[in-house]
Amino acid sequence: MADSKLFRRFAAATSRAAGKPAAFITATLIIVVWALTGPLFGFGDTWQLVINTGTTIITFLMVFLIQNTQNRDSAALQIKLDELIRSSRAHNALLALEELDDATLDRIRRHYSRLAERDRSELGNVEEALGDEDDEI
Repeated sequence: MADSKLFRRFAAATSRAAGKPAAFITATLIIVVWALTGPLFGFGDTWQLVINTGTTIITFLMVFLIQNTQNRDSAALQIKLDELIRSSRAHNALLALEELDDATLDRIRRHYSRLAERDRSELGNVEEALGDEDDEI
């Protein structure tokens, strides 16, 4: 439990840090320094291996850290959406749709697409109905 909490906090902090401009600038500076040292090392295989190995390791680890953060964010968002559905007049059958198989999801998506098309046809041409209101915004 403590390991899981520690990893979650580490993954979230790393993900936040990786998304900041300072992380991009640092990565860019590392590449520039590496490129500038090329003539010093004769643009040799070892020189190329350093950057290739470094970037591969960092990318490999970041995939797992960022995926962990994305999974948590998606789960939290899904819970919030489920609560909005539950507390509204929407169909409670829509709760936890992510648990359904793809064929069922496609059937439900087609149903809602048909409802949207029907409502749009009742509204008429949406662009004509809105007129020039978009220009004022």
